[in-house]
Amino acid sequence: MTQRKSAMILAAGLGTRLGTLTQNKPKALVTINGITLLQLTIENLVKFGYNHFVVNTHHYAEMIHDFLRTPTFNGFEISISDESEQLLNTGGGILKALSLFDKNEAVLVHNVDVLSDIDFRVLHEKFLKSGDDAWLFVQKRTNERKLLCNENKQLVGWTNHSTKQYKWANKPQLHFNEFAFSGLHFFKTSLFANKKPCVCKIIDLYLEKSQHHRIQLKEINPNYWFDLGKSETLEKAAIFLSKNTE
Repeated sequence: MTQRKSAMILAAGLGTRLGTLTQNKPKALVTINGITLLQLTIENLVKFGYNHFVVNTHHYAEMIHDFLRTPTFNGFEISISDESEQLLNTGGGILKALSLFDKNEAVLVHNVDVLSDIDFRVLHEKFLKSGDDAWLFVQKRTNERKLLCNENKQLVGWTNHSTKQYKWANKPQLHFNEFAFSGLHFFKTSLFANKKPCVCKIIDLYLEKSQHHRIQLKEINPNYWFDLGKSETLEKAAIFLSKNTE
């Protein structure tokens, strides 16, 4: 029997950065070269052995539900975590969906508007062997918001350079390294086992848990990584994919 390998796809966002593209549909159903972001994400993860998907929904939720019922996804194990009544943000959405995963399972969380060629098969195995509670994949790229870590790559804080705001896992740090979050991360379900669902950001949850758990930043350097939450990036990604895929 094939072992279940789970990924949660965050698809509940309003997609406001995409302007008119999300006026009449959710961000997850915006297309790139004729294929929706949601389908691109699922098909990419299937290549790396993922066979169970949890998709959270809010904005035009029923459209996503209907889309996942189409023949394209026959044979896939897909669970819906419906946030139609209240959008719970990135952290709350994960807390609400916990019951859909196995106990102590390692789960990949993937923003629906991120596209990359990261080899999650290899990373999943390394995460399982690490004994860590969570891995947050990060990059050295220009971004106002940064995750902060100590010399051991343990998460210690978060900052927004434009507002000069800082959040710390424990006390403020004088020495740290900073990286941009990729919107991709692994976590063990046991990490949040006793946390009740609430409206919250995932980074705030990780900062809270980092006080007593191993929350590590892992730098990635993929051949390509796109944040598809903006229309101009969608266009760049479409051109890139058309030139670099058979």
